[in-house]
Amino acid sequence: MSDNPSEDPIIENVEPPEVKLTAHALSKTESTWLVVAKNHRVNQDWEALMQRHPENSRRCYDDLCTAPITRLPSCVFSLKGKLYKGAWEYEVTKGDRVFYVPHEEQLKVIVYYAGKHLKPAPTP
Repeated sequence: MSDNPSEDPIIENVEPPEVKLTAHALSKTESTWLVVAKNHRVNQDWEALMQRHPENSRRCYDDLCTAPITRLPSCVFSLKGKLYKGAWEYEVTKGDRVFYVPHEEQLKVIVYYAGKHLKPAPTP
C-alpha cells in the first residue's frame, strides 16, 4: 500500500461523507474489502465500541475486511424486508451490533450503525 492516499485505489473508493472506518489497532488482517463508515458520527460510534469490547470489535473488523457476506449462525446475517434491502447485521456482543451494506462489485462495506442493539434494526 502506498503512503500517498491518491495512489491507493482502495482509498479512492471513499466518497464524502463516507470515511474509512478506523482500523482496529490489534488487526493484522490484509484487507480485501474497503470498510468505510457512512459518516464521522458512525466512525465515532465504532471507536467507542472498540474501547468497550476490543477483542470482539477486532474480530468484527477482520471479518468485514475479508468476508462480510459470509453468514455465521446467530452472529452475521442479512436482514429481511424491503426496508433492509442489502443490509447485514453483525453481533459484536449480546448487546452491541454493527449494521452494514456490502457492495460486492466495489469490494466495499459501508457501516451505517455501530453500537447498542436497537429494535427495530436501523435502516441503511
